[in-house]
Amino acid sequence: MAEVTFKGNPVSLSGKEVKVGDTAPDFTVLNNSLEEVTLSDYQGKKKLISVVPSLDTGLCSKQTRKFNEDASSVDNAVILTISNDLPFAQARWCAAEGLDNVITLSDHRDLSFGENYGTVMDELRLQARSVFVLDENDKVVHAEYVSEGTEAPDYDAAVDALKSL
Repeated sequence: MAEVTFKGNPVSLSGKEVKVGDTAPDFTVLNNSLEEVTLSDYQGKKKLISVVPSLDTGLCSKQTRKFNEDASSVDNAVILTISNDLPFAQARWCAAEGLDNVITLSDHRDLSFGENYGTVMDELRLQARSVFVLDENDKVVHAEYVSEGTEAPDYDAAVDALKSL
């Protein structure tokens, strides 16, 4: 498993680490309307999955905005932001930020995404900051588990991976 700290303190990650070359595992999360969403809902699309601890923090907000700005022009691609924030809080964040086209998904109910991608910080019940890029066939072409949860991911590497598909 990836070794991750949060505010300098080691945290344990639950689930199975996803690596480049793997077939992305399925998951079930909730959208802002409390409807279930799975990986197969984006079948045939390139996917950049941005995972954040909470949209209500500066860096998570910046990460969500940056990926949506930098990658939204990629043909046949979707940018998904996943956190354990409640769907209501995610919808409020999108409205407050004036972002109508951002897809935020909540893993708060079942931790399905976090367990299947190895991103649940057990001690905090939050998602570890990470980024996954999947091709149209759900093969993982980029995976980053950010080693310190309060630091930014490598934005350029993830966007470049998406653009190279």
